[in-house]
Amino acid sequence: MNDAALIRIAQALERISPPAAAAPDFAAADVFVWHAEPDHLVPVAKVNRVALDLLVGIGRSRDTLLENTLRFARGLPANNALLWGARGMGKSSLVKAIHAAVLAQGHGLKIVEVQREDLPSIGRLLALLRTSEARFLLFCDDLSFSHDDEHYKSLKAVLDGGVIGRPENVVFYATSNRRHLMPRDMIENERGTAINPAEAVEEKVSLSDRFGLWLGFHACSQDDYLEMIRGYCVAYDIDIDAETLRAEAIEWSATRGSRSGRVAWQYFTDLAGRKGAKV
Repeated sequence: MNDAALIRIAQALERISPPAAAAPDFAAADVFVWHAEPDHLVPVAKVNRVALDLLVGIGRSRDTLLENTLRFARGLPANNALLWGARGMGKSSLVKAIHAAVLAQGHGLKIVEVQREDLPSIGRLLALLRTSEARFLLFCDDLSFSHDDEHYKSLKAVLDGGVIGRPENVVFYATSNRRHLMPRDMIENERGTAINPAEAVEEKVSLSDRFGLWLGFHACSQDDYLEMIRGYCVAYDIDIDAETLRAEAIEWSATRGSRSGRVAWQYFTDLAGRKGAKV
């Protein structure tokens, strides 16, 4: 093969390969969203979140995660965290609220949200963040894997770091409805069909073990559910008598077949709309 042919091949490879991500302006915002192909970080001017004191019924998880995040923001050792459990109980809301609380205490901390489908590009993102003096909380919401999903292997680069190691200025938080990030029937199938069932299960289940901090979220009681709504009413100055609020809120949860922070907020949104208030 002559030199001209080699040059043409090299030029073709350059055309089809994704361009290197431009150095972002991390001073532009405190929150970014990562997109791959082409790699770039999008600053978020206004973050969708609620105040930390409005998150009711998750006090222990709140305090634990806040302390872990504050340590990281101060430059001290901190664990990657997995927030798992019942849907609608404030897992992602807690991460965003704690970020706001850390900023309010004067600590510099950036959030970079990563979509599950962009996990294969996580190595390139880490290389970009490693060069910055800022501290970053990588956040993946609603993380889970199906039986034929290989994305979980990319996640190990964040949790363990491989040979290079995870950047000292990066910590990873994820939320999931599943404690082991994959459905139970997938785990059972691996156990039943693999040549070495124990090794097959360990390969996938051990991913969640790489999170140093596990925080469980469970379905709330009726008292916690009502307290959430009362807290929203106080915060947004909605006037309604206690008996009417209780009756309407319980009826609302009965029609939904569940009680959770999400259901509480949905009822409050309806209430605020009827009262002509903006939230």
